[in-house]
Amino acid sequence: MDPQRDSPKKMNTEHLIADRREGVGVCGCILVSLSFLLVLITFPVSIWACIKVFREYERAVVFRLGRILSKKAKGPGIILVLPCTDTFIKVDLRMVTCKIPPQEILTRDAVTAQVDGVVHYRIHSAVSAVANVTDVHSATLLLAQTTLRNVLGTQSLAQLLAGREETAHSIQATLSSATEQWGVKVAQVEIKDIRIPTAMQRAMAAEAEAARETRAKVVAAEGEMNASKALQQASMVLAESPAGLQLRYLQTLTTVAAQNNSTIVFPLPINMFGSLGQKSTGG
Repeated sequence: MDPQRDSPKKMNTEHLIADRREGVGVCGCILVSLSFLLVLITFPVSIWACIKVFREYERAVVFRLGRILSKKAKGPGIILVLPCTDTFIKVDLRMVTCKIPPQEILTRDAVTAQVDGVVHYRIHSAVSAVANVTDVHSATLLLAQTTLRNVLGTQSLAQLLAGREETAHSIQATLSSATEQWGVKVAQVEIKDIRIPTAMQRAMAAEAEAARETRAKVVAAEGEMNASKALQQASMVLAESPAGLQLRYLQTLTTVAAQNNSTIVFPLPINMFGSLGQKSTGG
């Protein structure tokens, strides 16, 4: 890795989070000592104001004379906060579900669409969430909206409709890399709904209907071709066996008569009537 590229990032992090290795100075030590003395003088009444209890999913970032007290947030359980010199900020480490409002975007193929989604994230570093950003939840929501618009603007409408999971993973990766310095871990991004104009919906429906009709005609034509081939083969078989043709003829009559019909059409060859007429004239 290039040390020159890593150096600015490291310097920015050190600039955002105070250097905790430095002490509070002589005046700070005096004030802290006076605070301890005040607690001892007013004991046991002051102990109720100094003791704070935090739940399992809560952490406390303690500031002593404006500086973060330690590299790691305190809690859960009981912590001691000195009066006058110590202040703390409570941070919730539970998973947060953030709804992204509908964003009107312009896809790569110049189609306007409204897309909304959901982001699931949690704070994994309470110190970074307090020291590096003013409001971590608001910043994460605004960044999620911007990332959603930027990522979806580089895709076509077909890619957006067919590849929701890939798009969500791309948004999650971009958002996670941006919120890492805030102590936020993006767990999941989901695209809820994609709304397109009514005219575009009609055009897509007409296109899909035309494609289905084309496939139906092709299937019907293939069926006719297969049926004609089967009839051709059947005619060749029947031509080789006149008795088989008669049996097939009688079987067809049986099938027609089994349908409770009152009239049965029994066709006869025309040449039979011609031969009968000649016999009657000769007699």
